[in-house]
Amino acid sequence: MSRELLAELLDGNDDHVESAAAGELAARRDGQRPPVVSVCCSDSRVSQEGMWSVDRPGFLFTAGNIGNRVSDVVDGERVLSGSVAYPLAHTDTDVLAVVGHTGCGAVGAALNAVRDGAFPDEPGVRTDVEELVPIVEAGLADIAEAAEVDASLRNRLVEYNVHEQVAIARETEAAADADVYGFVYDFHGAYGDCDGAVYLVNANGERDPDALRELVDADHTESVATLL
Repeated sequence: MSRELLAELLDGNDDHVESAAAGELAARRDGQRPPVVSVCCSDSRVSQEGMWSVDRPGFLFTAGNIGNRVSDVVDGERVLSGSVAYPLAHTDTDVLAVVGHTGCGAVGAALNAVRDGAFPDEPGVRTDVEELVPIVEAGLADIAEAAEVDASLRNRLVEYNVHEQVAIARETEAAADADVYGFVYDFHGAYGDCDGAVYLVNANGERDPDALRELVDADHTESVATLL
């Protein structure tokens, strides 16, 4: 089975080598100037390039991790993670997109940890989930006080986590000059009927849907939504 999978990977690369995208690499050998850095959950169902239909190199700087987190703790201080801070500081990137997704397993694991104290066995996974626990705890308190909506608790917490990650990023010096947008990628029908649609839920800390609709063009007002 692994031999067949290896062949599939290499066949895919053959296709890539022959693609127009690979043909554009020559003009970018000596550097990159991607306008956007995207932080998304490391989930095989959620393709960062795919969701934006990016088919050329040099446009999107991608960073992924469990729970689409934007920060690390270094010497006791919370800082923007290196994979996010690097393009903002060194490649003239000035937009940060934080992308959560419906049905997020990391948020679900953090919710389980809050409810019954159960954490994943793998030390690295546990550490990542632990980072989300305070956010889930705060989200549960806020959501309990909010009006009920027709959405699962986990998906509401997914959006809450996106808001928190946007807030964390905006509090760092590294992202002080960047526009920071928060999105949720939906393939559970939580926000609408189209699988694979992204919904804008936050722009530089603004969460009000009416205000967010003022930022998008007339063709994309339905791409603004909230579960909170």
